[in-house]
Amino acid sequence: MKSTTHPTTTRRGFIRAAAAAPVGLALAPTMAAPVASAASPGPAGSGPLPTRQLGKNGPQVSMLNMGGMMVCLSPEYIDIAWSMGIRYLDNADCYVKGNSETFVAGWLAKHPERRKEVFIATKDHPKKGPEQLLEMIDHRLERIGTDYLDAFYIHGISPKEYGEESLEWPKSDRFKRVAEKLKSSGKVKMVGFTCHDARLVDYLEAAAQGGFVDIIMLKYTPFFTPGDPLDRALDACHKKGIGLVAMKTMRNLKDVPQRLPELDKLGLTTHQAVLHACWSDPRISSVCSMLNNVGEIECNTTAARTYKEPLKLSHINLLKQTILAHRRTMCPGCPSCDAAAATTGLAFHDIARYVTYYEQDGNIDAREMYRELPAEARDASAVDLEALRDACAFRTDYPDLMRRAQSYFA
Repeated sequence: MKSTTHPTTTRRGFIRAAAAAPVGLALAPTMAAPVASAASPGPAGSGPLPTRQLGKNGPQVSMLNMGGMMVCLSPEYIDIAWSMGIRYLDNADCYVKGNSETFVAGWLAKHPERRKEVFIATKDHPKKGPEQLLEMIDHRLERIGTDYLDAFYIHGISPKEYGEESLEWPKSDRFKRVAEKLKSSGKVKMVGFTCHDARLVDYLEAAAQGGFVDIIMLKYTPFFTPGDPLDRALDACHKKGIGLVAMKTMRNLKDVPQRLPELDKLGLTTHQAVLHACWSDPRISSVCSMLNNVGEIECNTTAARTYKEPLKLSHINLLKQTILAHRRTMCPGCPSCDAAAATTGLAFHDIARYVTYYEQDGNIDAREMYRELPAEARDASAVDLEALRDACAFRTDYPDLMRRAQSYFA
């Protein structure tokens, strides 16, 4: 995708913005989608992007939001995203060596009047339990330079990160009390968690049972059978009014052709078609995208502005088969891999994710993420990686991924 400059960027900012390689994408099921409520489709830079309702009680938010892990991130880069219509910024305490929040703060300092127009989310790691969020919130606000957050997440909830008891948190009174205190303080509007763990379905089901979680950011895949556990869990959360934000949706197209004849007829690149497939699921309010250069911002925002109706099943199947025909660094979430993750100490899902960050984003922090895993979580000696690959519905090449991880990180 050809990159384009914008008059508001500095030379240094643009060089940083153009440094990273393009990212890949994932898909979504076809069903009737809600009508977008913002400006009508138009060229990049023609006002805010179309929006969707975030859960039952949340605000209207950009159907595309910008992730905060990019090495190109800066206040000037956020200005470019704003000029192209993005009004939703995703951050975390640990992104860009802890600087993603301060970049947002620098941008807000230049444009304080924009705070009321932008949805800002961030995350933290309450290793001692949900109550720790009450201690963490003031630091997050200080780092971002705002007096409230639109969304505050427990970051990457999983048994490996927070213990088996965390599976109960989304329906527990202790987390409910924390969420109520955060919101009643006026410092947070929506409280939830993010999850890309193999136990995702369990966490979603717990949130639906608890009924108090406002927002969930999840590793989203369209490659499930209607009526399967993930589909049922998404339905349960949606019916409870929980806002659902898709992530890791652009991770499997790095080596996929950017154009296909059937998609050319729709005026879409492969990447844009995948975004349209994701928005074809009305349960998904917004897609978080890693926008590594100005060309990717233009590609993604144009896709948002031109989305009008769900993709046909034939086009989604074409995208799926095209993805399966090329190398993948992450399983988007299949029952076989999730079942295997529950029986082994090898953190193969996490290792695959770190390899993806390193290869696709140029994120050298992935090395530290890998080294922070317990030794047993990095030890593949007792795991039949070939059998794991062959059972994976997407034939993710785990033997090769483990070799690459050793080469990059060990």
